[in-house]
Amino acid sequence: MSHAEFVQIRAPPTTLEAITAEEQRCIFPHFTADNAWELGTRLRTRLRKASSKPAVVNITLAAHSQLLFHCTTGRGTTADNDTWVARKRAAVLRWGTSTWFLHNKFAGNEDAFRAKFLLGERAGEYAIHGGGFPIRVKDVEGIVGVIVVSGLTMQEDHEVIVEVIEEYLASL
Repeated sequence: MSHAEFVQIRAPPTTLEAITAEEQRCIFPHFTADNAWELGTRLRTRLRKASSKPAVVNITLAAHSQLLFHCTTGRGTTADNDTWVARKRAAVLRWGTSTWFLHNKFAGNEDAFRAKFLLGERAGEYAIHGGGFPIRVKDVEGIVGVIVVSGLTMQEDHEVIVEVIEEYLASL
């Protein structure tokens, strides 16, 4: 696919209110391994249409870290992508919101983030870069899982998840 044929991922919102509204629009009626497979394959397809850069797609359950979906979109990812996946996932699980929300809340200032939560040397366990997204289910307390994309810009990593979830929910 030539660059001219790529379908650009829209720009994500940058205000906390708009990011919260996005997250509220992305609440599932239920969530199963079948939903994870469908979302994961849709994300892979959408990412391949958006960029020639390879990315990782990862979907896990929150309660016990069960891996439901994991793939790359093409050749060229490295173990570093999986480290980013783990760090983004950890941030979503601890703070219950998208990593894009956290990034914007702290204006990208990782030192302020580290200081606010007294993370010290453990700060490296978390990433406040877009691409980690909570899976919420209607009438269920907390998050049930995490979707992570790693490989494009943090804005694209975040917004591609929202685009695919919104499209998926509209198809139900």
